[in-house]
This record gives sequence, C-alpha cells and structure tokens, in this order.
Amino acid sequence: MVAAMLMAPLMDVLSKILSNRHGVSPVTITWTRFAGQALLLLIVILARGGFPALRGRHVGLNLLRGMLVGSAVSIFFIAIKYLPLAEAISIFFVEPLIVLQLSALLLGEKVGWRRNLAALVGFGGALLIIQPTYEVFGPTALLPLATATLFALYLILSRKVGQADGPLVMQFWSGVGGFAVCSAFLLAGSALDVGDLALTVPGNGFAVLWLAVIIVLATVSHLLIIVAFSRAEASILAPFQYVEIVTLTVAGYLVFGEFPSPVKWLGIAIIVGSGLYIFLRERRR
Repeated sequence: MVAAMLMAPLMDVLSKILSNRHGVSPVTITWTRFAGQALLLLIVILARGGFPALRGRHVGLNLLRGMLVGSAVSIFFIAIKYLPLAEAISIFFVEPLIVLQLSALLLGEKVGWRRNLAALVGFGGALLIIQPTYEVFGPTALLPLATATLFALYLILSRKVGQADGPLVMQFWSGVGGFAVCSAFLLAGSALDVGDLALTVPGNGFAVLWLAVIIVLATVSHLLIIVAFSRAEASILAPFQYVEIVTLTVAGYLVFGEFPSPVKWLGIAIIVGSGLYIFLRERRR
C-alpha cells in the first residue's frame, strides 16, 4: 500500500502538466489511461493463460469498479486543472475517513477509536503540509470531494472482490469499465461542446510520453492497491493513503521548485507516525 501511494500522486502531477502546458483535456488523459491499462493487462493475461484466464467470478462488480474509478479520476483531473494541486489534494484527503466509515457499514469491519484517531491525525498532518487557502472552499471544491466519495466506494468494492478474483483480472475488467465511462464522457463532451470533456489529440512527443508514463503508473499502482486490499482490512489500509503527500512534496520541489518548510516536514513526520502506529498495533494484535 505504501509503494502504491508513493507512485500514484505522480499521475496527478503529470495530468496537471498535460492539461495546462500541452492542452490535453482531463477526460482525454483518463480515457487514454484506462484504454492503455486494459490493453496492457489483456496482453499479459493472454500470454499467461489465454482467453479462459480472462474469466472472473465478479466481472460485473469489476466493471462497476472501473466506472467508479474512471469517474473519480476524470473529475479529479478536471479539479486540478482549475485548483492548485495542494488544495485539491487537501480536500480529497477526507477519502480515508470515508473509507473507514464505509468499511464498518458495508464490510462489517470493526473500526475502533484508535484507527479513527490515527486517520484524523494523519489528515491533520496532511493539512500542515498543504496549508490550503480559504478561497479554495467554493463550488469547485466539490469536485475533489466527489472524487473522494467515488474512490472510497472503489476501494471498498476492491476489498470485497479481491477475496475471489486475481489482481490482473480485476484490473483488466476495471480498465474496461473505466474506458467505457470515459468514452461516454467524451461523447457527451463533444455533443455539448464542453472542452474539459472533449477528445483532444496530443500535439507533441512529450505529451505522448507523459500519457504512456501515466498508463504504467496507474496500472502498477492500482495492482499494488488490489493486492493490499485482498490481504488486509480496508480500515487498516485507509490511513496509509496519507503517504501520498510525501511524493507530492518531493514532486513539488523537483517540478515546481517548492522546498518544504519546517512546518511541512513536521506534517510529513506526523503522517508517517500515524501510519506506523496502525501498522505496529495491528501486527501486535
């Protein structure tokens, strides 16, 4: 889970670069990501076991997972086109708290006060690093919040389905579902002439390269998430999502020249500490 969370934020950084510097629409990025994921995993699965290996016990639920995450990523990529990346992420980081509550409600997992407290502490550490401004909390702020809700449902379904299906098959059908919902967004965007939903062709080789990197990052990081959720309770894994902020901090320095202040280093320490607390306590149990 930690490895996945260190990789996943790089997609957000590359998406913001593609949207703002190369003019690629957010939904085009998401559509390409899921098309590439489905094709890449199709090749791997067929090479390993042929067409019978594509069968899964929960194809319908995996397609639904893909539709949820496809919608979530599309909405978030639109959000970070207009919002500063830090502010968008700060709003999205209510998502582990949503996962904690849904894991108790939908999966019957026991979520005690210690896990809830550790998640809240991690969220506080994330806010120390991000330090969102008050201006961000307007109508556009609802986009990352919608993303958080959809992604939480995606993770809960991953926990449920991961007990029966393998990660490659799960992510192939998830890629198909994401591709389908993004195709619907593109059709609607073209019909309604909505730029953020319309299909745009990358104008240079760098844009194509970044799209290819996003495909690889998305495929590998989500495979790691699936493996994690098939082996541990969602309520245990949820707080580890705050590790994302470590990658965002490093990327902010390397890409945008923003070196972390002492307060931000304190936030990183709090996030790591909250995750280690849950990890060590669950090992003792």
